[in-house]
Amino acid sequence: MRIDIITIFPKYFKELLSHSILKRSQSKNIVNIKIHDLRQYSNNKQKNIDDYQFGGGSGMVLCVEPIDNIISKLKAERKYDEIIYLTPDGERLTQSKCNHLSINNNIILLCGNYKGIDERIRELHITKEISIGDFVLTGGEIPALILIDSIVRIIPGVISNETSALTDSFQDNLLSPPIYTRPAKYKNMEVPKILLSGNQKEIDKWREEESLKRTKQRRPDLLT
Repeated sequence: MRIDIITIFPKYFKELLSHSILKRSQSKNIVNIKIHDLRQYSNNKQKNIDDYQFGGGSGMVLCVEPIDNIISKLKAERKYDEIIYLTPDGERLTQSKCNHLSINNNIILLCGNYKGIDERIRELHITKEISIGDFVLTGGEIPALILIDSIVRIIPGVISNETSALTDSFQDNLLSPPIYTRPAKYKNMEVPKILLSGNQKEIDKWREEESLKRTKQRRPDLLT
């Protein structure tokens, strides 16, 4: 998979993409992540990429021209499955959407900033808009990183034990059951005996029941 990130803060990504699973996915050549500085695609001497909005109002807007320049350049080089704009008014990110995006070959992530982007970019290029929640952040860089991590970790070959990602919360619209590790007893708190029994069929049944119980208690909306 190739992921192209368009941002006005390219340095923001370099450190965060060089650790853990994201680093491993790139070193294995499973994922190729490219960062593009939007200012480099501005045609004016000052490399401005934002301006006041027509009709008045507070807040600056990312201009149409530099964004169109970089996206048009990338689209001329390869076919993209999705061109995604990270915005608070996009579709809510879910595990199901992450699963679907993880099988794509090429995607572009456009990080919004200030008041947002010129509406004409949405009309010209954007194929999907994604939000990570009903709140507003300073820019689209953090949502882009969240989206990248949630997609990359479920690509086959990235995580050594692939079944681990497939049993995470939300994969089957249920929360994960309680999990334990050594020691079996700590401060008079004991691990459920069923997990020490070695009876995998009964363990699986217990986990399924606990998963359903936890979902009913904490996220009943998932069961609807």
